[in-house]
Amino acid sequence: MTEIAAVESAVASPPAPARPWTKARIAGHVILALWAAAGLALVLNLILNYDPAFYARYAPKFFDGTIVTIEIVSLSLVIGAVISLPVALGRLSSNWLASVPAFSYVYFFRGTPLIAQTFLVYYGAGTFRAELETIGLWWFFRDAFNCVVFTFALNTSAYQAEILAGAIRNVARGQVEAAAALGLRRLVTYRKVILPQALIVALRPYGNEIVLMIKGSAVASIVTVFDLMGETRRAYSRSFDFETYIWAAIIYLVMVEVLRRVWDRLELRLTRHLQRGEAAKKADAAG
Repeated sequence: MTEIAAVESAVASPPAPARPWTKARIAGHVILALWAAAGLALVLNLILNYDPAFYARYAPKFFDGTIVTIEIVSLSLVIGAVISLPVALGRLSSNWLASVPAFSYVYFFRGTPLIAQTFLVYYGAGTFRAELETIGLWWFFRDAFNCVVFTFALNTSAYQAEILAGAIRNVARGQVEAAAALGLRRLVTYRKVILPQALIVALRPYGNEIVLMIKGSAVASIVTVFDLMGETRRAYSRSFDFETYIWAAIIYLVMVEVLRRVWDRLELRLTRHLQRGEAAKKADAAG
């Protein structure tokens, strides 16, 4: 029996059949070729139109604008994450005093454009200048950067709250019951049992939200914040060189790609115990 198995394993498996050239496969190759041609044309355009004076003048400004964009996105996401936790708990609550305000908050910030929210905060704050000076907050709202971070944090907190609430709902009810049987307090149960499992489920949607925030941060340039898009608009208004927008798109693409790779590594590390479990199941099935 052992010799037969050895002979069978020594025989090479037959080659996989050739994939047929279906219409969908041909269309996919054509689209890929068009994208490759467009990318090549873009690179050739940047090489042929290379102007050392242009790069010497505007490259430092693009760098400064990129740093401002990263600051806006980072601060907004961190503040939004802090706000999203109580909002998510309100969305999960059965008490209408908590669930109704949380639903209204999420409904407003998810249902209205980010640019409208930014205008409401930036231009609306000036309408209430006297009241804000009375309570000592005018120093905050008179700065466009602060208004942008404040608005972006409120906006992303609504999306993060929905992501977190959905991930918490995904945790099996038995986990909560088991924690209660062990005598764990509700706060400890959330912190030690529910949230660690929910965050693994929410990791990929969180990554998508960060990508949307990076692209949405271009709204800040409309209210005089010189982020990456703000510096791009200023460079174009002075040089009338469309290449400025090409470089802005490339920088945004690089930021998103770096984030994607970091997020893939983070997800791989946080789910390594699940991968070991799957590997063990496959090994048991093979044995």
